[in-house]
Amino acid sequence: MTDSIRPSTATTAEHAPAAAVHLNERDDRAAADPEVLRRAMLDELRTLGVVRADGVVAAFRAVPRHLFAPEATLEQAYAATRSVVTKRGADGAASSSVSAPAIQAVMLEQADLRPGMRVLEISSGGYNAALLSEIVGSAGRVVSVDIDPEIVDRAGRLLAAAGYPRVRVVHGDAEHSVPGEEPFDRIVVTVGAWDLPPAWWEQLVEGGRIVVPLLMRGTTRTVALEKADGLLVDRDHQRAGFVAMQGLGAHEETFLSLADGDQVGLRVDGPADTDPALLAAALHAPKAEAWSGVEVGGTEPFDDLDLYLATRPGRFGLLQALQPAVEAKLVSRWARWGAPTFYSATGFAYRVTRRVTRRVPDTDRAEFGVFAHGPDAAHLADRVVDAIRAWDRGHRYTGRRAHITVHPAATPDQALPADGMVLDRHHARVVVTWPTVPDHATPSHTTSVTRTSTTACSTALQDSRWPSTASSNPRPTSDGTDASLSCDQVATRTS
Repeated sequence: MTDSIRPSTATTAEHAPAAAVHLNERDDRAAADPEVLRRAMLDELRTLGVVRADGVVAAFRAVPRHLFAPEATLEQAYAATRSVVTKRGADGAASSSVSAPAIQAVMLEQADLRPGMRVLEISSGGYNAALLSEIVGSAGRVVSVDIDPEIVDRAGRLLAAAGYPRVRVVHGDAEHSVPGEEPFDRIVVTVGAWDLPPAWWEQLVEGGRIVVPLLMRGTTRTVALEKADGLLVDRDHQRAGFVAMQGLGAHEETFLSLADGDQVGLRVDGPADTDPALLAAALHAPKAEAWSGVEVGGTEPFDDLDLYLATRPGRFGLLQALQPAVEAKLVSRWARWGAPTFYSATGFAYRVTRRVTRRVPDTDRAEFGVFAHGPDAAHLADRVVDAIRAWDRGHRYTGRRAHITVHPAATPDQALPADGMVLDRHHARVVVTWPTVPDHATPSHTTSVTRTSTTACSTALQDSRWPSTASSNPRPTSDGTDASLSCDQVATRTS
């Protein structure tokens, strides 16, 4: 944010004319002014297209974010696409944070908040609760619950100091209902959730909304779910990354180590269902490549592709690697951020890209492809390529995005949507369906992508070794080096 405020000058203050020195001093003071930084943050949120509603805009304009992030500098606190970690666990992984303003804006817009509403926030940081309080106003009510007593104490103190004493901050496990409260119009969950406990359904009025970062086979989408006739129905979903749920709702993924020192591994949802030694042997065998002919360019989002791959039948995981393994060319650079992967008992295939060079000077395009390892590499590669082509043909430009519904756990199979990927949880059955199109439909590849992509995936949520699977993907600059862009933007060099 500082660079967008301070002017660029070729001379130093020591040798600059007096007028330039005075200008720099004035701009330094402006850069450290929270009001200036808050306006700049809001301008960036508008540019990103993540704030639209008047109430959301007014809330971001009013709430002093830096008071809820004393651990950060003013510039860091007001960075539109960066979160601020407020607590880490013993392993160095973030256990609590003040989310990036951009993703907070997305979720507030998804919630469709109005004055007078009653809102339950699950996971407390303080700042988001203050934004909620501004939007619902004095006639509304905001209750924030967190399992960590230190976080509860911190949020309560900061809210009171910032002028939001009306927000009730409760210590408790959100797996259970908040005592002494009537049903809520909205529930906003600001922590990654694998399941939706009955308490959330029970505390929500009919027609109300839950906005929740929902984990689905390693991918996370912040989903706006509306309660209707005993179901929770998807009204919108966007890509996002959040710290994991703690307490009874916590869920552990399995990491299958494929290289010494956990340099490379496959992260799967649920218990191990194959011998990692066999996959490790496949990794060190020669790789096969296959290319789809499907291209993506510039900053076009393709997060729907990764969700499509994650919801295909069969085994699925995310291939992850540390930088030394990438530099040793053991795996693609995509593994640094979690590459969607189909796998079997003896092999695996994961999605990559390569730069399109046949149309000079159009080098800002990439083709989706697959790197595959193991005795069944060709078969697995074909499956990934077929899925990429099916997404491109049937969903990419048609507006037929995934549709997510959440059903009670006791719902029988015959009552679930047909042809959907069913993700069974302890308390719910999550079903992801993809509307079909006629086989003869031909997508127009000149159609502009107008859907807003979430650019709030924050590297601040990663631990000391592994990048968050929702953090920024690389994209080559003009000199071939990597520059960080949003999590769902393309890497156009061969990887």
